[in-house]
Amino acid sequence: MRAVIQRVSSASVSVGGETIASIGKGIVVYLGVEKGDGPKDLDYLAGKVAGLRIFEDTRGAMNLSVLDAGGEALVISQFTLLADCRKGRRPSFTGAMEPGEAEPMYENFARALGDHGVDVETGRFQALMDVESVNQGPVTILLDSRKLF
Repeated sequence: MRAVIQRVSSASVSVGGETIASIGKGIVVYLGVEKGDGPKDLDYLAGKVAGLRIFEDTRGAMNLSVLDAGGEALVISQFTLLADCRKGRRPSFTGAMEPGEAEPMYENFARALGDHGVDVETGRFQALMDVESVNQGPVTILLDSRKLF
């Protein structure tokens, strides 16, 4: 399971011109589910995201988690995070989990993040989404449940 986390001042997601979710201060989590991912990957990543200290404390040091900072999370499914671009110029997505299996993993990740106490909004799985965000910092973090980076 792979995630890109961005610290934001605000973010929203629209489908077909209709805003379906929005948050204020918090994080946008782009989530890709890989073939072979299971509950351990989901639990690891949800815990890591909830506890990731990327918000500034009163001294300006990145010492606070999204929970500590009173922020929210917007979770967006993004299978393209599993793109393999090592050969040629067209990305291969063979490492991404099939949609029928990936959707419940995505939903369970959002639920698990909520179980950690984070207020969570979500995009729409497999929809063409327009995501707007104000990246604060900018702060962008890459995570992989298999600890590849």
